[in-house]
Amino acid sequence: MVNALTDAPSETNEKRVTQSGEIVFEGVSKSFTAESVPAVDGISFRVAAGDLVVLLGPSGCGKTTLLKMVNRLYEPSQGKIWLGGQEIHTLPINDLRRQIGYVIQQVGLFPHMTIGKNISVVPRLLGWDEDRTQERVEMLLELIGLPTSYLSRYPRQLSGGEQQRVGLARALAADPEILLMDEPFAAVDAMNRERLQGELLGLHCKLNKTILFVTHDVEEAFRLADKIIVMRAGKLVQYGTPIEIVTQPANEFIEELVDTKNILRRLSLVNVHSVLKAKENLPAQTFPPKPEEKDNPVLRPEDDLRSVLSLLLSSGSDPLKVVNSSGEILGSVGFTDLRNMLYSNQTTETNKCNELFD
Repeated sequence: MVNALTDAPSETNEKRVTQSGEIVFEGVSKSFTAESVPAVDGISFRVAAGDLVVLLGPSGCGKTTLLKMVNRLYEPSQGKIWLGGQEIHTLPINDLRRQIGYVIQQVGLFPHMTIGKNISVVPRLLGWDEDRTQERVEMLLELIGLPTSYLSRYPRQLSGGEQQRVGLARALAADPEILLMDEPFAAVDAMNRERLQGELLGLHCKLNKTILFVTHDVEEAFRLADKIIVMRAGKLVQYGTPIEIVTQPANEFIEELVDTKNILRRLSLVNVHSVLKAKENLPAQTFPPKPEEKDNPVLRPEDDLRSVLSLLLSSGSDPLKVVNSSGEILGSVGFTDLRNMLYSNQTTETNKCNELFD
């Protein structure tokens, strides 16, 4: 059995201490009939609180089935799922789902309700008073970048991208610890999809929610993920950071999936944020640029390394500073980092993903 953790809760250790928002799968399988091949087959992994983990794989590999077991839309055939140290079957189902926001491709806004009422559905069901509800709705609308005038509009009056933002706001309305997102941007055009991905990254940084995100789009997975779970035929094939997946693919299936022999392709799949995390940079510092550096380009955490290579070559500067939207300097990335990412020693370094296999 593929196992993506070494310290999962055992049957004799159900009172293990965990962080609120952590998700643990322990030997989870799902079959829809007794004779059928399992849709999810003996999967174990841990999602740390606050991580954005992407479930990646071809259609029919079990990604959505796995996701729907977290909020018990599907029940596991065997194994256990833990949220924040609590086994989910020990919780009343309504209490469980109040801890979880759920966003799907079809959005599912109520067409007869205004945007304000759509966002406030869950707080009203929970008995929030009017002032608290209204304050939360207006705060969320601001957070997703829509004006308060949209509160009185109806879903049919919004674009597809705007509807998807409202769906995300509704999922966040009761301030859940965990977000489940099932290919939420698949039906949106390419330009809006990229914008929504950027907005999701911004929201994740601000809110620090634990997110499980399903996609079959390799570029989307690598742009968004802190870690990626690659699935195939119901099994977990590899679990690791974007850099680990690209530089240390577990098998030929993953090599083909991410086209690891194509250097420019590999660079395009990894972003600056992943490099900084791998380097374990010091906390952000704020200081004015030196006069001779004023015209040098700067990098953003979401920039992919192919873009970084172009900037390094065109600017003649090495390394380049990385700044966030507030102008804080987060670190730097240069040619050495690109070389280390592309040619990391795969023969002598321990591949963390090798530990997934029993």
